[in-house]
Amino acid sequence: MPKRLIYIGLIIFFAGCKGEQKVALEASEVFASKGVEIPMYDFESFKPLLNINDGKTRIINFWATWCKPCVAELPYFELINSRYPKDEVEVILVSLDLPKHVESKLIPFIQRQNIQSRVLLLDDPDANSWIPKVNSEWSGSIPATIIYKGGTSNFYERSFTYNELEKELKKIL
Repeated sequence: MPKRLIYIGLIIFFAGCKGEQKVALEASEVFASKGVEIPMYDFESFKPLLNINDGKTRIINFWATWCKPCVAELPYFELINSRYPKDEVEVILVSLDLPKHVESKLIPFIQRQNIQSRVLLLDDPDANSWIPKVNSEWSGSIPATIIYKGGTSNFYERSFTYNELEKELKKIL
């Protein structure tokens, strides 16, 4: 390959980064069906998402399709996702559904609800080990949400209305 093409490729790559901190997560598997892709992570692979320091505010919501309060609040996370610029706020929906239900329940749910936020599956059976690493106060019940930016992080083990969620987001913005 000519050196000129390599240099052009490097210039395009670095120009595209624009100073953002890129966090590469290694999914153990990616479920794909009907245009929806759900990457699956164990906790160690997922953990870098809890500490990205690139100036963006992140809302990480732990939920499952079988959790009624989780499902009830998802439209509020979607509204936040649609109302705030992608370079300022990122909504990440962390499903705790079982991997065997991804294709039969999770993906159809995402399609029916037209979920546009980033969705991933956390599959780590050693919950007693990873739950306190997310937050030492977390009992493990869902819904649970982290809102963070840089070194400021707030954890909530509860469900939200839209106004409550936006109020907590604005405390971090």
